[in-house]
Amino acid sequence: MVGSGALQSIVYARGSLRLLDQRKLPLEMHYIDVKDSADGWNAIREMVVRGAPAIAIAAALALAVEVSDLDFTGTPAEAASFISKKLEYLVSSRPTAVNLSDAATKLQTLVSKAAESATDSKTIFQVYTEAAETMLVDDVADNKAIGSHGAEFLKGQLGNSKNISVLTHCNTGSLATAGYGTALGVIRALHSGGILEKAFCTETRPFNQGSRLTAFELVHEKIPATLLADSAAAALMKQGRVQAVIVGADRIAANGDTANKIGTYNLAISAKHHGVQFYVAAPVTSIDLSLPSGEEIIIEERSPKELLNSEGGLGKQVAASGISVWNPAFDVTSANLITAIITEKGVITKNDADGAFDIKGFIQSAK
Repeated sequence: MVGSGALQSIVYARGSLRLLDQRKLPLEMHYIDVKDSADGWNAIREMVVRGAPAIAIAAALALAVEVSDLDFTGTPAEAASFISKKLEYLVSSRPTAVNLSDAATKLQTLVSKAAESATDSKTIFQVYTEAAETMLVDDVADNKAIGSHGAEFLKGQLGNSKNISVLTHCNTGSLATAGYGTALGVIRALHSGGILEKAFCTETRPFNQGSRLTAFELVHEKIPATLLADSAAAALMKQGRVQAVIVGADRIAANGDTANKIGTYNLAISAKHHGVQFYVAAPVTSIDLSLPSGEEIIIEERSPKELLNSEGGLGKQVAASGISVWNPAFDVTSANLITAIITEKGVITKNDADGAFDIKGFIQSAK
């Protein structure tokens, strides 16, 4: 197990990037060196690093490392084109997470504009690297803001209770971000504010991000917590042991429909049935206003091995040979099942319980 100190999934210094191999947690703390965009692509695809914010940052920094000592003789426009194509390649590693494509688009626009006035390719790579490094710093600040807004809002919604218990799914903490976390950041803020009674986390099969990563973070932070099987969540709610469910998001459509780790939709339906509030916590970069609803969100399907073998596909065979497998990585939770969406800019609410989210209006007013 890991000793004391802040957990870091991303360790970066200019020209160097190391990613914590989250497949080996909680039993082993091992970092992988990432030297270029190909290493970054593989690390993202193979779940060495995961979590929508962390994926975007890891991808951007992998390319920053690649260009840090690159012998490039082309023009500024050619340097910008080089970066743009590499970013397109990195986006293909995990297509559902909008943070990655959003970051790539912004970085592509930045270097394209810089190429208009730059006199050499080195300037383009410098501009890109500084922007990627800024993403790393900004993510921690954004996550702490999400935690603060979420804790304050939940406290008000639950009658200023000093004994709030919440359920979370997958992993949305320091291991899924540059630090602190989104949904787990709200839990951290509730705990530091002295109003969290207990956090419950699901196993999150088949890759067990909950049991391997979230449980690990909660124990590391000394937050009172209990692990449960995914299939036990409805029974927990029926017993009245949780007042809220808080999850992260990989992509949020313009109407509030949210793609998140498979099993989130199950939790939202159970929460609705049992009168438990259901929250999504994510940065505004997870919002995709180009998609009117969740029906347009592309859902990634992962390897059958994750179900056929133990340890998320890395261990021994546990299922019958010859059985077919359906293994979607995400599902989409309808906006009507979501109480509110917690962002670093504030909390997006509805006009009434059955109303709609005005996400576009919220973002415009928050600028």
